[in-house]
Amino acid sequence: MALVAACAATGDEPHELRLTVMSFNVWGAGGNDGRSIDDTVAVIRHVNPDLVGLQEVQAESSDCTEAFCPPFGASRAGEIARSLGYYVYEQQQENAALWANAVISRFPIQDATPNELGVILQIQGRRVGVFNIHATDFPYQPYQALGIAYGSAPYLQTARELVAAANQARGEAITLLLEEIAIADSLDVIIITGDFNEPSHRDWTERAAKSGVHPMSVAWPATRRLEQAGFKDTYRALFPDEIAMPGFTWTPTTALDDPNDHHDRIAYVFVRGSDAQIESAQVVGEALVDSGSGISRWPSDHRAVVARIVIP
Repeated sequence: MALVAACAATGDEPHELRLTVMSFNVWGAGGNDGRSIDDTVAVIRHVNPDLVGLQEVQAESSDCTEAFCPPFGASRAGEIARSLGYYVYEQQQENAALWANAVISRFPIQDATPNELGVILQIQGRRVGVFNIHATDFPYQPYQALGIAYGSAPYLQTARELVAAANQARGEAITLLLEEIAIADSLDVIIITGDFNEPSHRDWTERAAKSGVHPMSVAWPATRRLEQAGFKDTYRALFPDEIAMPGFTWTPTTALDDPNDHHDRIAYVFVRGSDAQIESAQVVGEALVDSGSGISRWPSDHRAVVARIVIP
C-alpha cells in the first residue's frame, strides 16, 4: 500500500459523520495530452471531497484501440494525493474491474480487499469501505444500439440483446465487486465509486425513450444488480426525474446532438449502510447546463459525480 502524509487525524468517538465522496475518471490526469496534473488537482480542490475514487490515473498506450487499450506509464495518483495532502491507495491488480484505479482520502487507509477493489477506513468510530471500479468500455452498448461505429462491435436491435451484451462485457466485473464487498464484513457503510461504462436502468426508461433522450427502455444489469444488493444510486435517489435531470457524465467533449456520440450517465456513487442518508449529489464538469457545477478548465473526457453522505 502506498501512503502519503495527510492532513487530519480522526477521533474514535462516534457522532454524526458527513462525507463528501467523488468519482472522477481523470483521463490520465493530463498524461494523455502531455500536460501536468494541475488542472486535475484544481478540480478536486474545488470540490473539496473527503474520499475520491479515481479512474484512469495512467495514460492510454500509444497503440490503444477500442478493443485493447492497456494503461501506459506511471500512475499520477500519488502525485495528485501529495498535492492535496491526502492518503492514496494504488489499485494495481489486473482484473475485470480495474483499469488504472486509485483511491485518495483525507483519512488513513487501513486495509484493502484481496483483489484491491476496496479499501477500509476507520473514520470517527465507523468502519467505512470504499470500492472503486472501472469496467470495460468495449463493446459499448449505447453505440451498438444507435449504430455508432466503435471498433468491431456489431450493432444490436433489441433491449434483450443489449442486456446480454452488457452482461458479457461487464458481468465479471460486477460479480467480482459483489464478492469483494461480501468479504469486507462488519462495515458500517459501504461506498462504491466508478466509471461503469454502462448506463443505468433508472435512465433508459420508457419515459426517456418516448422523450427521445435514449433510444429504448433497457434494464441495464450492472445498476440493477447493485440495487438488488441494497445499494442506492446517490444521484438518482435525489433526482428521480431522468428527463429533467439526466446527469450526463459522458461526455463533455462532444455536442449533445452529435450524431457520432450519445450522452449518458455511466459514472456513479452508490452507498449502502444502515441509516446512511444522501444529503446532496451533483455532476461536476465544464460550465454547461447539464453540469451541477461548472469549471472552465475541465481536464477530462468524463464529468465527475459528487455525493454528500450523512452517517448518523
